[in-house]
Amino acid sequence: MQPLLLLLTLFLSLRAEAGEIIGGHETKPHSRPYMAFIQYWNGSDRKRCGGFLIREDFVLTAAHCQGSPINVTLGAHNINKPEKTWQVIPVRNAIPHPEYNRKDYSNDIMLLQGDSGGPLVCKNVAQGIVSHGKPQGPTPQVYTKISSFLSWIKETMRRRQLQEVD
Repeated sequence: MQPLLLLLTLFLSLRAEAGEIIGGHETKPHSRPYMAFIQYWNGSDRKRCGGFLIREDFVLTAAHCQGSPINVTLGAHNINKPEKTWQVIPVRNAIPHPEYNRKDYSNDIMLLQGDSGGPLVCKNVAQGIVSHGKPQGPTPQVYTKISSFLSWIKETMRRRQLQEVD
């Protein structure tokens, strides 16, 4: 389990450039197919975050990864080396938690339709989303606990699915 947690630092540091492994090691290519690379624009600045696929049409990430436009890349092992496995998907809707607070990062969770934002996985179950930590720290320090938001996640996905059917 510890190697998996170290691997997840690929996307997890709030200020680290995506694609950078901090305090971990490279994993076997394509062994984590649920990982997502997120690029977005915040004003004139291009930003990067991590996230993970929770359903074929939803990516879970941190709410502070908001911007426009947003693209999600799936199927990447090394984001700096294009591969045929890449799927680059423009995001139609970004749905931050309604009580997200930019000042203290509370409720730092957001759903996207297809490092912050990357998953904390324990025993093959996503337990948290990286929220923030020290920019030069070896590992992230603050996570958003996913189980606290399960009802919001499920209800939001259900509402979106119903809207698409209408």
